[in-house]
Amino acid sequence: MKKTLLFLPILVFAWALLRFSDLAGAAVQDGLALCFRAIIPSLFPFFVVVSLLLQLGFARRLQPLFAPFMGPLFHLSGVCAAPLLAGLVGGYPTGAKTVADLYAAGQINRDEAERALSFVNNCGPAFLLSYVGASVLDSSQAGVYLLLIHVAAALLTGLILCRRTGPRRRAAAGSLQRPANDASLAEAFPSAVTGALASTLNICGFVVLFRVIAALLPGTLPAGVLGFFEMVTGTATLSPGRLGFLTAAGIVGWGGLSVHCQTMAVLSGTGLSLRRHWLGKALQALLSVLLAGAVSLWLYP
Repeated sequence: MKKTLLFLPILVFAWALLRFSDLAGAAVQDGLALCFRAIIPSLFPFFVVVSLLLQLGFARRLQPLFAPFMGPLFHLSGVCAAPLLAGLVGGYPTGAKTVADLYAAGQINRDEAERALSFVNNCGPAFLLSYVGASVLDSSQAGVYLLLIHVAAALLTGLILCRRTGPRRRAAAGSLQRPANDASLAEAFPSAVTGALASTLNICGFVVLFRVIAALLPGTLPAGVLGFFEMVTGTATLSPGRLGFLTAAGIVGWGGLSVHCQTMAVLSGTGLSLRRHWLGKALQALLSVLLAGAVSLWLYP
């Protein structure tokens, strides 16, 4: 019965593709242009670099440096600082991809990986500062505050969700045996390039698909609804001002279904559950709106 109910929206989507083929075609072109203009240049080389660092043992070298912070704050080992930093710098879905790589390499266990997914997958600074702040909201200052709010909401989400773990499970997370030998550069480089290419192409596929879905939705839908499905489309319809600022914070904190599908793609084959990821993004969106509400009182008097 459940599978039968899935046929209806799929058939409606197929009808819309035929009925509004011009809109769908333009959306595909727009999505491909976005991939070639922004996503591939930013994500592909970053994925290669992060994969190389992880395979060469960089994450393990973060363990003693970040363990004093990641342990008491998030009940995670120090290596989990790698996906947190990668997500905050590289943007969606770099944090999730780094978690998947660490888990596949045996450097974190399932429980740690799933708890990390609740807060390490985040939007990058370039999108918030250059696009949402300067271009959409017409305020570089608003972009800076959105970035600070996004980071603060992510860390608060981690503090709330990751600390809900008993002492026995926390001890088990730190006792995972890790590989003794790192990969050589000759082994790591081809693997990093091919893995990064596959992940980037998967992401581009979802970007194009959700651009088409967003284009076929009624044009009168509010920005928040559009952003629920696709982050870039939702933020593009915002107007400068307090409401636009609040809505942007919520949309970026949530990420959009397109980002969640991208996350599912980079986690494919790992067997990791996305339950904590969904919960974390919902909580981060709520916290982002609350923090933005407080900041907007000063930013938009």
